[in-house]
Amino acid sequence: MGVRTALFRSLASQLGRPRGLYGRLVARMLNKGNRDAITAAVDALAPTPTDTVADLGFGGGLGLGLLIERAGLVHGIDYSPSMVERAARRFHSGKLRLHTGSMTALPLADAELDGLITLNTIYFIEDVALAFTEMTRVLRPGGRAVIGLMDPAAMAGLPVVEHGFRVRPVAEVIDTLAGAGLDLVDHREIGRHGGAYHLLVVQRA
Repeated sequence: MGVRTALFRSLASQLGRPRGLYGRLVARMLNKGNRDAITAAVDALAPTPTDTVADLGFGGGLGLGLLIERAGLVHGIDYSPSMVERAARRFHSGKLRLHTGSMTALPLADAELDGLITLNTIYFIEDVALAFTEMTRVLRPGGRAVIGLMDPAAMAGLPVVEHGFRVRPVAEVIDTLAGAGLDLVDHREIGRHGGAYHLLVVQRA
């Protein structure tokens, strides 16, 4: 294995589950690189002060801070214990509940949430249909989710993608969401360095 391949493989692993010193650097990179997309996702969700919401796969934690400012109660769920520990050190709000967990087995009760966001997470999930079914389970009827993903054409040019990323066509993602009981109510495209970025706003029936 060449040095370049090893570097991108390590970065891909860290993007999926940041950990250690390298993970802390990745967290800062995620916050900086995804700021516009995360801000747009929170705006699209438009939480109110009485809402209970979640950020699934919150990574660097920028979305948690934005949700805390606007919602009544915020759940942060991440697969990486390092990111959960980092968020616990960073945020000291009584409105925040942190969990280490998987998007295919969310540590939340049925119909607990009014809304949720999740950005750049589905690339790392093998059974995305199960993850979307879990979103449906934890959303109340009428609850909304905002799913963020980079345009597949733009992703194709990134060397890191060939190391474990699952790149799915946007239309396929929308169909899978619908199959899980989450209907598309808005599809926003935002400009981002390196290509278009998609925000899929869906609602539980």
